[in-house]
Amino acid sequence: MPVKSPIPLISRIRRMRRSTAAAVAAASLLALTATACGPGHSNVSASPGSSSAASQQPTGGADKAPDFSNPIDKGHWGAKRLAQAMGAPDIGIRDGRLGRQNDASNPPPRPVTAQEIARPYERHMAPVGKLVFDGPEGPTACSGTVVEDPAHPGRSNLVWTAGHCVHSGKNGSWMRDIVFVPSYNHNGVPMNQVGNTPAQEIAPYGKFWADWSITSNEWIKMGGPRASAGSAYDFAVLHVRPENNTGRSLQETVGAAAQVAFNAPTGRGLGPVTAVGYPSAAPFDGARMMSCLSRPSHVNMQQGTPDMDVIGCTMTAGSSGGGWLDNHNGKLTLVSNTSLTGPGHTMLVGPHLGPEAQQVFEAMSRKFANE
Repeated sequence: MPVKSPIPLISRIRRMRRSTAAAVAAASLLALTATACGPGHSNVSASPGSSSAASQQPTGGADKAPDFSNPIDKGHWGAKRLAQAMGAPDIGIRDGRLGRQNDASNPPPRPVTAQEIARPYERHMAPVGKLVFDGPEGPTACSGTVVEDPAHPGRSNLVWTAGHCVHSGKNGSWMRDIVFVPSYNHNGVPMNQVGNTPAQEIAPYGKFWADWSITSNEWIKMGGPRASAGSAYDFAVLHVRPENNTGRSLQETVGAAAQVAFNAPTGRGLGPVTAVGYPSAAPFDGARMMSCLSRPSHVNMQQGTPDMDVIGCTMTAGSSGGGWLDNHNGKLTLVSNTSLTGPGHTMLVGPHLGPEAQQVFEAMSRKFANE
């Protein structure tokens, strides 16, 4: 039965059209490999979303990655192309490191079967949507969450997702044609019918194009196709604009946004969280918004890097970037995002949102503070 409340953490599993290693590395759920920044070195990398933009955000790190171009193309993401943004097999943690770090004080999460959010999705999980883009191997999909912008209370245009959903990592580039679709396919039409379904059903709030993207320099420098130290920095923020110039912000359009909690407790100290997203690899097909509710444990990918949170969840590729939400007193708070999957798709791993994530978020908020 569909559930009315959000569920646990999602991993950084992006849907890939093909299953080549290069494609997975560039657009799939691969973790960010990263190292801590030294004194005076910013961990923020930014990219403009305009074809005429020739420079990146001046807040450090921007010169380390090439620019991307993301001009609005109204004919690009029709219902049929949206349906093509499906996932290949995802890449996650397969070396047993999760089990080795569990003990009585840090028990492994129990597997949780993902459940569909009650329809229509916007009544129960309005800030959540599907993020689609063109990666190295074609149409690809992640998940994202509308988050509050302190510079624009009640009028946010910010979307939280995973770093690997916007940039392919070391020696890579920014994704193209990045679009956020809030409450995608809000009535859960089967995927084989999506291409022939009216646009209002597939994109009930329209489409929002990214005009700026910021992720961590750790991901830009060391991101890759395997779980690694960089996975702890697999987060990103997008600034978006409506495809049709409605004059309303994303938050005003969907009627909700999640608050972002930085420096929250990790593992068991966090309490139960709900991960939400659009998984596309079998047994899912990317047509439905799913969720898992689970109490996290924690894992460390490499000595000297922040711990990551782990939850039980069966979501697969396509759920990458989806928010891990705390629904306390009816207020949604984002505490992590899906980055990695565990063995057998029984668990998800997400970064702890510490100072590095806060720096990325604040850089984006400042960038558009005067608009």
